[in-house]
Amino acid sequence: MPIIDNAVYVDGHRIDNPASLEQTFEYMTSQGGMAWIGLFRPTKEEIAEVADEFSLHELAVEDALNGHQRAKLERYGDILFTVLRPARYIDRKEMVEFGELHVFVGPDFVVTIRHAERPDLARVRHRMEGRPDMLALGPQAVLYAVLDEVVDEYEPVVAGLQNDIDEIEDQLFNDDTAELSQRIYLLSREVIGFQRAADPLVMMLEALLRGADKYGVHIELQRALRDVLDHTIRISERLSSFRAILENALTVNSTLVTRRQTETALAQNEQVKKISGWAAILFGPSIVAGIYGMNFTEMPELHWAWGYPMAIALMVVTAVGLYAVFKWRKWM
Repeated sequence: MPIIDNAVYVDGHRIDNPASLEQTFEYMTSQGGMAWIGLFRPTKEEIAEVADEFSLHELAVEDALNGHQRAKLERYGDILFTVLRPARYIDRKEMVEFGELHVFVGPDFVVTIRHAERPDLARVRHRMEGRPDMLALGPQAVLYAVLDEVVDEYEPVVAGLQNDIDEIEDQLFNDDTAELSQRIYLLSREVIGFQRAADPLVMMLEALLRGADKYGVHIELQRALRDVLDHTIRISERLSSFRAILENALTVNSTLVTRRQTETALAQNEQVKKISGWAAILFGPSIVAGIYGMNFTEMPELHWAWGYPMAIALMVVTAVGLYAVFKWRKWM
C-alpha cells in the first residue's frame, strides 16, 4: 500500500510506526492514541482497505475514488470528510496547477489521501510533531494544520498572479497590444479557477467554527482556525479584485485596440483622398491630350497656329483648377 507515513500519537507524542493498518488499529486500541495515516495516489482496493478499517462512509469513499471533486466539507456521523484543492503557480505558462487532497477526520484518526505532489504533508507532520501541545488536541488539530498549509501555499499563487497583472497594466498603453487581449482572457480564466478552489474554504472554515462547541473543539484550536479563516478571506478578496482588474483591463484594451484601428483607418482614408486627388488632377490633362492625340482629319485645332499652346494651357488650367478645389476641401 502507498502509505507515505503511518503513526500513532499519544498526548501529542509519536509512540510507534506501525507496519500495517492492522497494527495501527491494534496500537490505537491498546494505547488509546490517535492514528495519522498518509496515502499517496492509492488504488481502489487500497482505499477500500482503509475504509473497512475505519468504517468510512461509502459516499465519501466514492468521492475519494473518483477524484476531481470541488472543495467541500461534509460530515458523516462522527467522521468529517474534507476535499481541498491545493495550488501552485507556473509563472512561465501563467497557469495555476491544482492538486486534490482528501482528508478523513474521525474521533481518533486522520487519513489523508493525496492525488498530487502538493501540499507537502511531511512538512505539516514535522511541524505538528514539534508542537505536541497542539497535536494533543486530536484529529481536529491535524485538520487545522492541513488547512493552514493549503492556505499558506496559496500565497505564492496570489503573488504570481499579482505580478502578471502588474505586467498587463504596464502593457496596456504600449503600442504592442495585439496579443494582450488573449493574455488577459487566459489569466482571467486562471483567476476564476483559483477562486473556485479558494472561495469554498471560507464557508468550510466558518462551518467548522460554528460546530466547534457542539463537537468539543478546544478554544486554542478555534483561535487557530479563525486565523486561517482571516487569511482565507484576505486571499478571496484579493482574487475578487484581480478578477475585476482583469475585466476592466480587457475592456480598456478592447477600447484602445478599436481606437487604434479607427486611427489607422482614418489615416488610410487620408492617403486614399490624396491619391484620388492626384489621380483626378492627372486625369484632366490626360483627357485633353487623348482628344488631341486622335489625329482626325476634320480637327480644325490641328491646323490652327495657336492650337498647341491652347491645348497645353487647357491642361494646366484643368490641373491647377482641380488642385485648388481639392486643397480647399482639404484633400491635399
